[in-house]
Amino acid sequence: MAQPLRLSTADDGFEAAFQTRLHWSADTDAAIEQRVAEILADVRTRGDAAVLEYTQRFDNLSVTGMVQLELGATELRNAFDGLPAEQRQALQTAAERVRSYHQAQKKASGESWTYRDPDGTLLGQKVTPLDRVGIYVPGGKAAYPSSVLMNAIPAHVAGVPEIIMVVPTPRGEKNPLVLAAAHVAGVSRAFTIGGAQAVAALAYGTATVPAVDKITGPGNAYVAAAKRRVFGTVGIDMIAGPSEILVLADGSTPADWVAMDLFSQAEHDELAQSILLCPDAAYIDRVQAEIDRLLPAMPRRDIIEKSLNGRGALILTRSMAEACEISNRIAPEHLEISSDQPEVWEPLLRHAGAIFMGAYTSESLGDYCAGPNHVLPTSGTARFSSPLGVYDFQKRSSLIQVSQAGAQTLGQVASILAHGEGLQAHAMAAEFRLQKLGSDPN
Repeated sequence: MAQPLRLSTADDGFEAAFQTRLHWSADTDAAIEQRVAEILADVRTRGDAAVLEYTQRFDNLSVTGMVQLELGATELRNAFDGLPAEQRQALQTAAERVRSYHQAQKKASGESWTYRDPDGTLLGQKVTPLDRVGIYVPGGKAAYPSSVLMNAIPAHVAGVPEIIMVVPTPRGEKNPLVLAAAHVAGVSRAFTIGGAQAVAALAYGTATVPAVDKITGPGNAYVAAAKRRVFGTVGIDMIAGPSEILVLADGSTPADWVAMDLFSQAEHDELAQSILLCPDAAYIDRVQAEIDRLLPAMPRRDIIEKSLNGRGALILTRSMAEACEISNRIAPEHLEISSDQPEVWEPLLRHAGAIFMGAYTSESLGDYCAGPNHVLPTSGTARFSSPLGVYDFQKRSSLIQVSQAGAQTLGQVASILAHGEGLQAHAMAAEFRLQKLGSDPN
């Protein structure tokens, strides 16, 4: 049976029990770190040969050359064409919504701009896309076509010319939905490789796999450790921890809906966290009863049960306002306001990867097709980081064009400050441009 920890904020021991339940160590096992370091170094030295060797070993593939690990555009298109009509339509609908959202995001924050001072000096910002990005799509315990859409489409909207996808295919099992999603999302090249060797190939480049500027997408502990190590050679999106959901409930939503929402994250893996905050003790009892009723029929029952027992919690609060305060301390990846008045509580919430407002807004809609990105900060990092977006695939260059008149004013300021720092060449570079207006700089 699944018995999430029952807590009450009114209990004397709440704080200690709450902190214990929240704790999750992101520290990677030393053995994993050592093995990842060896793989990265080997791929950097031997390139394709090392990638091929590790893929044969870890994914149990009988392949003799890298050419067998690349998925051509025709294979991706055929995978899409071979899907049942309802899957093709669902994939296209989701892709269109994700693309529309990220196009709106680009218009709001991703355009270049300039302005001029009264003296004619031009200042601004130039926004340009990255040249080439790599997206990692998990392919171990489950297949994630939605991750293809969420990583590739914002890169495409940002204007990235080349999008390189890597996805492990253990025992050679290719998921048609993943391949079809790559076709729909506009992936440029795709390789059936995974793990630390895939991250290394993307970061350093091989004779077959082109080096990229940034790597995005979640993976297992080996992938996370590899991304952490290659950061600096390439950019990365984030180091993702176990999935999380926090439900703020006022008791107005059917209890079985909330129970299933808790399951929706618990089924990811045993370390996923599902928490309910609610000021109504009777409602919490009803949610527990629905957990007991629904769990036996769930295909991933064992994973859900371990997750809820190990990291889940049903917490009785004094009020919804207190529930919001606790939510801000947790800074969850997914935050549901399961209330008939979500707009009352949303202004009190400062930290969350994504906020799902109202009883009809299940977190799973955000995972697949609502539009906003489902790659979200975990493990409390929503306090200082944001969902994956168009901005992750762009870079910004400052634009400065100082007029002759502007140089007279700014040059004096720079000269004073540079001398104060003891950087005389800086000062003189500015002073050389101090001239009378209208004089010939030559």
